[in-house]
Amino acid sequence: MSGVEDRKPPGEISQRSGLLDRVPMLAPFRVRALRFQWPADLLTNCAFEMETIILGWWIYTETGSVWLLTAFGALHFFGTVVAPVLGVVGDRIGQRRLLAIMRAIYTGLGVTTLLMAATGRMTPTSVFVVASLMACVRTSDISVRTALVADMVPPGSLTAAVGFSRTTGDVARIAGALTGASLFAMFGIERAYLVIVAFYALGCGLTLAAAYGRAGQAQATAALQVKSRGSAWRDLREGLAYVWTTPHMLAGMWLAVLVNLTAFPFSGGLMPYLAREVYGVDKIGLGYLVASWATGAFIGSISLSAVSPKLRLGRVMIIGSLVWHAMLLGLSQTSAFQYGLACLMLAGFAQSFSMVALAAMLVRTSDLQYRGRVMGVRSLATYSLPIGLLGLGAMLGPFGFRTTTAIAAVGGIALTLAIVLRWRGAIWSADAPANRR
Repeated sequence: MSGVEDRKPPGEISQRSGLLDRVPMLAPFRVRALRFQWPADLLTNCAFEMETIILGWWIYTETGSVWLLTAFGALHFFGTVVAPVLGVVGDRIGQRRLLAIMRAIYTGLGVTTLLMAATGRMTPTSVFVVASLMACVRTSDISVRTALVADMVPPGSLTAAVGFSRTTGDVARIAGALTGASLFAMFGIERAYLVIVAFYALGCGLTLAAAYGRAGQAQATAALQVKSRGSAWRDLREGLAYVWTTPHMLAGMWLAVLVNLTAFPFSGGLMPYLAREVYGVDKIGLGYLVASWATGAFIGSISLSAVSPKLRLGRVMIIGSLVWHAMLLGLSQTSAFQYGLACLMLAGFAQSFSMVALAAMLVRTSDLQYRGRVMGVRSLATYSLPIGLLGLGAMLGPFGFRTTTAIAAVGGIALTLAIVLRWRGAIWSADAPANRR
């Protein structure tokens, strides 16, 4: 890894003194490529959030079916099954090239939805078809860009850079949720989708502009070495075996499976149900709920970026998971909108600490030639989210929101503690691989 930093040519890392030098937490932005990649990720994530909230509300109001709502939310994660394959592709052709191709696909599918809405041919079936195609690549976006960021920045700035990368999703959930709901309410779905398509296109363009030059040579060389070995399926098997035989990575993957099963459904696909059935608010109220979660997540990502050199990442991801589930337990016990907003904000804060620490731990401790595949397996862990969405959605009818949420929260706390007990030496001990600074 140190070789990557040593080969950076003059000009790739800005040598100018100023704010980036005076504020240590902003050190990652001295890398020119990251100054392009961050707004590219922000625009893309804003489009994601606008599209999700608009289509989720449209599906629910058109059909009145909570099952179809949860099915639509689950559909977004259909692509997790191909995420490890995309990890192999990223290791072979480079993460930036793969990310640009993915974002060109988002743009094309956004145009398709816009045309369906403008011509009156938009139906629940057509929305599900387009969402299925989008899901094949969208789920891997965060993992590919995390691997890309790890290629861009020096090792000492890696955790802070991953934290800042996560803020693009947090800011997008604030701005995208409120903007998407407002545009939809004021101008209708066609004009709202014009903005979505524009954001996807700009995100793709900025990703292409974020050429990281010789800083990515080590990654590119590793990719060529992978390619020269021949079989992509063997590369895939090697990546899966690498994760399975590395205890702290395997523990992190199981934690990702857990939180996607028990916690993430309440901040995504089930949010329209929470807004309409529990709090009795409209799509603007839904935007506030989503933005509340995202505000907490943003503060959490920024806070972790500021203090990252002092943290033991393995412990942080566990404590974050425990607090996150505890806030969901609090959410299950309140029917007041303002208290719900507070619980969601605190849950978002804890979520950022847990998931940013997990992502930073994975890319920091993985061998360079396996980085894309490790993050591909991390995306595969997201497959438990649609299972959680469908399962919890089915429980809402017979058990109600309060009981369903409480079961998920208590179960999440118990299983997080089980992960600690099983892999204590790999993720909790001070000298554990996941906690090395």
